[in-house]
Amino acid sequence: MPERQFSTADDAVVYLQELYDQATSFLAEAFTETIRSGTPKGRYRAFYPEIRVQVSSYAAVDSRLSYGYVGSPGLYTTTVTRPDLFENYLRQQIKLVQKNHGVTVTIGPSKTPIPVHFATAGQSVPHDGALLFPLRDVFDVPDLATTNDDIVNGTSLRGPDGSLPLAPFTAQRVDYSLARLSHYTATDAEHFQNHILFTNYQFYVEEFEAFGRRMLADPESGYTAFVGPGNAVISEPDAELLHPAKLPQMPTYHLKRADSSGITLVNIGVGPSNAKTATDHIAVLRPHAWLMVGHCAGLRNSQRLGDFVLAHSYLREDHVLDDDLPLWVPIPPLAEIQIALQEAVAEVSKLEGYELKRIMRTGTVATIDNRNWELRDQSGPVQRLSQSRAVALDMESATIAANGFRFRVPYGTLLCVSDKPLHGELKLPGMASDFYRTQVARHLEIGIRAMELMREMPLERIHSRKLRSFEETAFL
Repeated sequence: MPERQFSTADDAVVYLQELYDQATSFLAEAFTETIRSGTPKGRYRAFYPEIRVQVSSYAAVDSRLSYGYVGSPGLYTTTVTRPDLFENYLRQQIKLVQKNHGVTVTIGPSKTPIPVHFATAGQSVPHDGALLFPLRDVFDVPDLATTNDDIVNGTSLRGPDGSLPLAPFTAQRVDYSLARLSHYTATDAEHFQNHILFTNYQFYVEEFEAFGRRMLADPESGYTAFVGPGNAVISEPDAELLHPAKLPQMPTYHLKRADSSGITLVNIGVGPSNAKTATDHIAVLRPHAWLMVGHCAGLRNSQRLGDFVLAHSYLREDHVLDDDLPLWVPIPPLAEIQIALQEAVAEVSKLEGYELKRIMRTGTVATIDNRNWELRDQSGPVQRLSQSRAVALDMESATIAANGFRFRVPYGTLLCVSDKPLHGELKLPGMASDFYRTQVARHLEIGIRAMELMREMPLERIHSRKLRSFEETAFL
């Protein structure tokens, strides 16, 4: 199909879908026939569709939004995958660019081949050892040269044709993450909502399901379905949610609304590596916000078990992002997120103003990569924690915040103090069960309420300009 120019975003997205469907159908049919016959008839190749925008003027644009425009004249391009999944996103982003720059967009095939693994998503793709022919001799396979974070990391801003990136991720990078999300969460990308809660304990999952069922029982809630691992869907509050025999590494649950403005809860488990993995892949879905609501060690004598910590800065000793985001890069608090979290704590706790300080402390959260840090000589760690003014310590929050900063996804952290190792209050079985029983429901309710408050905000308030660098992509 030839490239075409469009003056409306709606028509452009329709043509993107036509190009993508034609390319993937061709590859899927060729793959099915080749596997059936066992004898390739040649090499099969199809290409991702591409959006191209030529901006020729330095005319000033409305820069109150953090996205929707480019900083200088030039040719801007991006490859596109799954236009069905990203239909609303693509339409919105194209409309803004056209409005701000008065340009048409050109839609056509790119020069980036679609790997057969992504074109046949949902089908089993045998590895080379299981075939009578080398797979790579017949079909394209994922290429790391276009499956990376060069754009968001700011390390490669021009394509081979001299064009600048129009979007933060290439099509192959998106496809790779969609496949990883399905693997790690056991739910399809279609179910993910625009507001993401991360937690590090199964107790939160149980409370989230209970909350979801209450919402399904309320016709005024706006929530339409609850989805669990294995893409198990319920739309009635008393329906059975069928869990797979083996849960995935990061069990994920979605409380859905018709416009994807619901809430997704991801149990990432313990550790910064898991936190990075989850956020690396969820970022391609361009969520409106993600929050960490988990447990932490309280570091101050004045704190009590069950108190909340609202992070306003992070001591990053997780190390998993050192190569992507240098430690000297500050991770700023985002006012809109901080206000939503504080208001949610106040609403749920029924405390306001000075009284709120009884249960919540704002301060630095330290994130480390050693779960048993308490077993080390305490002189070094404690001195660093004291010098940083840290009030809490965990293994995920700074990673999630830093990746939010890197991927331009608004982020925040509200933790609950579950132990105080520096003061001899360790997380022991009896203490833990009592703590979880009394505190988890309230903590999760606060996280959900914060997301609902953010859902009511205009997008331009949520997507802060603090997250944008000197040279940015026009697409969010």
